[in-house]
Amino acid sequence: MADHTVSSGNKHIICQYKDSIATFGLFLSRNPLNYSVPLVLVQFSLITFTAQAIDFCLHPLGQSSSVSQILGGVLYGPSLLGHHSIIGNILFPGRSVLILETAAAFGIMFFFFAIGVAYDAKAMFRPPKQELAIGVSALFTTLSLTVLFSIFLRHYVHMDDSLHTALPFIAASQGLTAFPNIAYFLTELKMANSDLGKIAISSAMLCDIFGMSLVGILLGIVQSGSDPVKSVLSVGTAFMFVVAMAYIVGPIVRKISKRVPNPKSMKDDYVFFFFTGALIASFITEVIGQHFVLGPLVLGLMVPDGQPLGAALIAKLEYPIGKFLYPTFLTTSGLKTNIFKIDLWSLWIVMLLMIFACLSKIVAVICSCRFFNINFHDSVVIGLMLNARGVCELIVYNLLRDMGVLTDQEFALSVISVIAVTSVITPLIKLLYDPTKRDVPLKRRTIQHMKRDAELRVLVCIKNQDNIPSIVNLLEASDATEQSPIAVIAVLLVELVGQATHIVVAHQSTRTLQPTYSGSGHIINALRQYEVCNESCVTVQLFTAISHTHTMHDDIFRVALDQNANILILPFHKHWEIDGSIGSENRAMQNMNIKVLDKAPCSVGILVDRAILTGSLSILNNQSIFRVAVIYIGGPDDAESLCYGARMGRHGNVTLTIIRFLLFGCDTARDRKQDNNLIDEVRQANMGNENFIYQEQVVKDGVGLAASLRGLGNSFDLMIVGRHHQASEILMGLGAWSECPELGVVGDILAAPDFEGTASVLVVQQQRLPREKLKSRMMKPVVISHLIDA
Repeated sequence: MADHTVSSGNKHIICQYKDSIATFGLFLSRNPLNYSVPLVLVQFSLITFTAQAIDFCLHPLGQSSSVSQILGGVLYGPSLLGHHSIIGNILFPGRSVLILETAAAFGIMFFFFAIGVAYDAKAMFRPPKQELAIGVSALFTTLSLTVLFSIFLRHYVHMDDSLHTALPFIAASQGLTAFPNIAYFLTELKMANSDLGKIAISSAMLCDIFGMSLVGILLGIVQSGSDPVKSVLSVGTAFMFVVAMAYIVGPIVRKISKRVPNPKSMKDDYVFFFFTGALIASFITEVIGQHFVLGPLVLGLMVPDGQPLGAALIAKLEYPIGKFLYPTFLTTSGLKTNIFKIDLWSLWIVMLLMIFACLSKIVAVICSCRFFNINFHDSVVIGLMLNARGVCELIVYNLLRDMGVLTDQEFALSVISVIAVTSVITPLIKLLYDPTKRDVPLKRRTIQHMKRDAELRVLVCIKNQDNIPSIVNLLEASDATEQSPIAVIAVLLVELVGQATHIVVAHQSTRTLQPTYSGSGHIINALRQYEVCNESCVTVQLFTAISHTHTMHDDIFRVALDQNANILILPFHKHWEIDGSIGSENRAMQNMNIKVLDKAPCSVGILVDRAILTGSLSILNNQSIFRVAVIYIGGPDDAESLCYGARMGRHGNVTLTIIRFLLFGCDTARDRKQDNNLIDEVRQANMGNENFIYQEQVVKDGVGLAASLRGLGNSFDLMIVGRHHQASEILMGLGAWSECPELGVVGDILAAPDFEGTASVLVVQQQRLPREKLKSRMMKPVVISHLIDA
């Protein structure tokens, strides 16, 4: 029999038999729900299924999954179904509380270890001035004003004794601006790497230093009662623990990190070391009178975020902890919530306090944003983001409940406030801020509309080193000269794993070669070599964009805007093997390419790389001839591809072939006057160029066009084609068989797996301007002779 009582809502554990672990089957005439293991399995299954069902229903409303997980617990708790004896006494009896809360404790412990690993500890202590001002004002203004307001309410508003005692603690918790809540919340809203999202996350990261310190001091004081000596000992030992972790464990962790060149090579011994270390650190913090999550969090902060060590640890924790045990903690908070304990007048008081706290934080952010030229609208959005509620507040409320500061009524009110605030700010943020509707440049950023002898600015996105030979050949063929130089902006795309914040890192502008064992060493060295070979006419800028694949397009947009790119080159989502088969497909990259094409601030090219089928011959230093073909049917995208091909035709090691397809029996002289002018300019500029060929092919329909295209693949190294073409019967019937809409009709044929050619394909889309601007621009002929002068 247990020697103490544990409460859960309106239920209490009185005793529990020692042999009630497993049932060993129905054949022994035993009820499985009377035994711990089958009961917990049923509970986990019900909770998980219900939370997913609620999340499915709330997803169209844009609600956070944390709201669904808490509501899943509330549904089975004493507030709703648990109020009836069938659910409350059979499926969720009081004797199962200890097991559920223990599982939830392990989940929250390793969740905070993962949060610590994902933190950039250096960024926490070296924040930018803007984020520093916003974070400090949001934290201390909200904390001081809300606590003072709670004291005012206690003196002038009648309330019951339990709320009178708990109200200042509830008010103090509103000052928390927890980084885990905000990062998790904004990631779900796909705003984590937006401009305002980054400001909110950086501000919250700084606030967490003060927030964790205040919680630690508060916990030491409350647990020590009125004894000041014990309070000082509790806070002092916590400080000594953090110092010891920083100066003893930290150097050991950094040495381990240096021995792990990449996540795949990390030994299981290292994983065992860190997971065991998290358990030991959690035990130590419990012994010294702090919450058990402090130890794993501090240990996680010692681990360098990102690749390689942080990414490997996060990968081990993502599913068992992030998808299973961590949500269990949110659910158990809902299970302990009993709305029948709430007095209506107390509900109005707490609601008033929450509204005051949220408004105080928003006003504090607005005032601090004025000093950094952030407009009123954006500062309101940042203030709403910093009001996100989640797991950190629930931990505080559970602590206060366990210490007797919060009764069942105040705990229920606090949990409901988390749900209410998150549910309200989510649609407000979506209504006020759409990061996809960013400012689009009104000036043309294309190759066709470049000024004479202007610098060509090419942004290339690189996912892995396999595409580097083709990218370098493409850049070299673009013909950089002193009169018309090329600026290469290379963005290395890295999926966000083991790191909490989306970042874009600018590499130092140096021609020093990088270690080849590093993940990006080969890529950087290849681009540096290209820069050295064209020393007087090429500059290379290197960036690394670390982000989730579903939001990586935002980083590409931002770099393209900031660097004034004329064209950005994207990798195709399919990878060829040496035998000609498709080796792998990355659907996330395909979705990223489609998003970039929809709202890119410049022209876009998708590179279908087949260089592995023929061997990657470099045209640097005049090593080989690069055969380029431009497929021309008509329209702005084909005009852009023609202009790019014309520029390549000036290179001494490039042979340029322009193949124009015409419809049989159709007089195109009047309908295609602008197309004819562009073609005539290119032909006239290449009158004496032996490496220039112009062909016209007449076809009757789409079948004839497809047959003609399939006969070209082995004659060229690179084929350039526009994504969309002007409406014509020449394309009729081809769109129904398209597998990759981002390539257009012709590009899809050239990139199809059954295409027998070995040529790589560059599918080009000219920059899209707002509709009115685009119409007026398309009516004006554009002279491109400056692109093709010999």
